Amino acid sequence: MNIHFFMFKEITDFINTLDVSILSRERQDLLQKLIDYIQEQISNSKDIRLNFICTHNSRRSHLTQVWAQVMAYYFQIKQVTCYSGGTEATALYPVVAKTLEETGFQIQKLSEGNNPVYSMKFSENEHPIIGFSKKFDDAFNPETQFVAIMTCSQADAGCPFIAGAEKRIPITYEDPKVSDGSPNQKEVYSNRSLQIATEMFYVFSQIKK
Repeated sequence: MNIHFFMFKEITDFINTLDVSILSRERQDLLQKLIDYIQEQISNSKDIRLNFICTHNSRRSHLTQVWAQVMAYYFQIKQVTCYSGGTEATALYPVVAKTLEETGFQIQKLSEGNNPVYSMKFSENEHPIIGFSKKFDDAFNPETQFVAIMTCSQADAGCPFIAGAEKRIPITYEDPKVSDGSPNQKEVYSNRSLQIATEMFYVFSQIKK
């Protein structure tokens, strides 16, 4: 059975439009460190836990967590579990959820309050990705045997030690927050999501099972 059959068609159609040829050599070199880690884990029959970290765990770290998990599923790399965290907890920014919804995810708000919990479903049969803001060492995240992927330069510089991480890899993105309140906010968030999806597609497309 083709696993793509179970993914929501709108997401599959979006993935089929991604063009990895646009990635610069510099970005490919940056992503290679993550590719090497995942490949080494697979070659040694080990589970792969990816914890994407930025300052507030509100935008970039969630987008990378979601797209990495989706691409692992798309390429049928089954031993991957993705997490996200911050150097402090705030809230998942609602425009992130809206951006993913417009790409085909089924988004459900599971709780209200200052830091709502979201269910982000990408497939008919798979467990949804759970999104809410938390510190990187929150009990929801793994304590050991994970790689810390720093998605913003502030977290990378401000958090020199990640307890329990086997490795740390900087893969930083410009914060779409710069567009908040502006007329082009939707476009900026959409473009950042597209960039991250393209790069995570590239990463998992390189893995040999």
